[in-house]
Amino acid sequence: MDFLQAFALAFLQGVTEFLPVSSSAHLILMPVVLGWEDQGQAFDVAVHLGTLFAVVGFYRRDVYRLVVAWVASVTKKQNSDDSQLAWSVIIATIPVGLVGLAISDGVDHLLRSPLVIAVATILFAVLLAWASRQATERRITLTIKEALIVGCFQALALIPGTSRSGITITAGLLLGLTRGQAARFSFLLSIPVIVLAGLLKSIELYQSSVPVVWEFMAVGVVVSAVVAYLSIAWFLRFLERVGVMPFIWYRIILGLVLLAVFIH
Repeated sequence: MDFLQAFALAFLQGVTEFLPVSSSAHLILMPVVLGWEDQGQAFDVAVHLGTLFAVVGFYRRDVYRLVVAWVASVTKKQNSDDSQLAWSVIIATIPVGLVGLAISDGVDHLLRSPLVIAVATILFAVLLAWASRQATERRITLTIKEALIVGCFQALALIPGTSRSGITITAGLLLGLTRGQAARFSFLLSIPVIVLAGLLKSIELYQSSVPVVWEFMAVGVVVSAVVAYLSIAWFLRFLERVGVMPFIWYRIILGLVLLAVFIH
């Protein structure tokens, strides 16, 4: 890896992490298409740390309010809309954590296949299109049970090509959330998921004793954080004005191209 590759991968992660297009698929495909070596666990940790900084920074007031409300609900039994949202985020994180721990290295390697990515990219784009058409957009909150349903949908994002934000927005729309609230819940839900994924990758990195080039890590953190922050702000405005159909068409075209290239 050189600095140009580090910048390109971090930029790509920042752009795609919170868009419904699957950042993991793009990070897998870029080195394959351009003939680069795999960027490695250390760099994956760096760019995920950058996107974590971005979403926490963007929703810093919400995060503070949710943490305070959650602590009050635990210590003082004081319940509120914020404490319910905090519990919803926690509950919705459980399924992806359990499934992630259950997936073996062999299964994970199989899921990273370009053909799997192509099929998932198209399949879940169609599901998002259907959810968008069916959406009633009548609510702004979810019950704990409904948050668990969103969490089960989120577990599907362990398949590269699904898109974590895409599948959770899909679930939110099907449950009646507005587009803005579905996106907000999806982004808040990304915080514990990115933390868990980063911790897991850090443990794997520590156990592998792979040398770390800290200059590349710094590029990964800074570039992905700045780009992801701007991407969140842009996407929320775009979602309210235009909707998700441009991303759906992009995914379908990308999936078809991948099928044409990798099916022999």
